[in-house]
Amino acid sequence: MTLASIPLAGVIGDPIAHSKSPVLHGHWLRSLGLPGHYVPLEVKADDLGDVLKAMPKMGFVGCNVTIPHKERVMQFVDQITDRATLIGAVNTLIFREDGSILGDNTDGYGFIENLKQNAKEWDPKGGPAVVLGAGGAARAVVASLLDAGAPEILLTNRTRVRSDNLRDDFGARVKVVEWVQAGNIVEQAHTLVNTTSLGMTGKSELRVPLDGLRAETLVTDLVYTPLRTALLETASAKGCVTVDGVGMLLHQAVPGFERWFGKRPTVDLATRRAVLA
Repeated sequence: MTLASIPLAGVIGDPIAHSKSPVLHGHWLRSLGLPGHYVPLEVKADDLGDVLKAMPKMGFVGCNVTIPHKERVMQFVDQITDRATLIGAVNTLIFREDGSILGDNTDGYGFIENLKQNAKEWDPKGGPAVVLGAGGAARAVVASLLDAGAPEILLTNRTRVRSDNLRDDFGARVKVVEWVQAGNIVEQAHTLVNTTSLGMTGKSELRVPLDGLRAETLVTDLVYTPLRTALLETASAKGCVTVDGVGMLLHQAVPGFERWFGKRPTVDLATRRAVLA
């Protein structure tokens, strides 16, 4: 294999130094014995179009896209998958041999696969899902929960208009609840998901009352710094099955890696340890 034929992939964002994706993909490349490189690329918004045009010529087969480019990148791709269109954001790009760019969103896939792997008894059809937050991550979570058969989504966000917009896009199975009433719907949750940054290191605490949380509720937090958030600790103390957010990061990376490097990686304990090291 010549140097020129070694596939390149990476992650585009601004800033990008914090991204764990290079560690994750590097681990998979080494463990699978595959040629290839995955690099972090700090790209300013004004340069996004030019960078994407140049990358295939440099040997890139695709890339991940992270904050703040997930929505803006959609104007530079030739085709967008249905799930990315529904979510309104792209996190995975495939540079095809005909010169076109395919945009996908694997966040919802990663969310569901994380729960399947770490809460094997969980059935999304078992009852309502309460989703805290209405940003881009929430849109991916709502889309995946509806697709998995959740009968109802109770959605609450600090800014009501974002919740209303999300409901308008996803339909009648999504019901909006005022943020001040969030504690009152927790007791109805079969699944409880925090998609906000509340509870993250350096951010404000998540102050939703959890008095009514039932032991049979599955609780998951997309925040993974800290790995065990106050939400997960409280839920665990009440007897709930809890799932941390790092698994979503791992699983959402699987489809892109397979498309770029030709082998499907496994999300296992070694993968998790590599990313958390």
